[in-house]
Amino acid sequence: MTDFNALAVQFTDFYYNTFDTDRSQLTALYRDHSMLSFEGAQIQGTAAIVEKLASLPFARVKHRISTRDAQPSSPSSGGVLVMVTGELQIDDETTTQRYSQVFHLVPEGGSYYVFNDVFRLNYM
Repeated sequence: MTDFNALAVQFTDFYYNTFDTDRSQLTALYRDHSMLSFEGAQIQGTAAIVEKLASLPFARVKHRISTRDAQPSSPSSGGVLVMVTGELQIDDETTTQRYSQVFHLVPEGGSYYVFNDVFRLNYM
């Protein structure tokens, strides 16, 4: 059985480091049947998802993870659900924005890809 907590740490560290340095490099993590829900907008497919993420209106971003939880998504598929909460430091803003993100990771050829990705900013 996969150590889903270790997988969650490894995946999110890689994902957010890649997102924060070059969002266009996230292509390998999605497939054509993957779906992103970003602030209520649903986007499907690798190219459309990466285009959305790359076109976000900021030059620099830094994700700071506050919590990270993981669970197996089914006993037979080997998938993993990962829930992340944290803060975003965007460009030169002095205040951070809180966010929540859920990833459904599915195994493929000895690795995992993002089948579902749900992102929301958390407003107080």
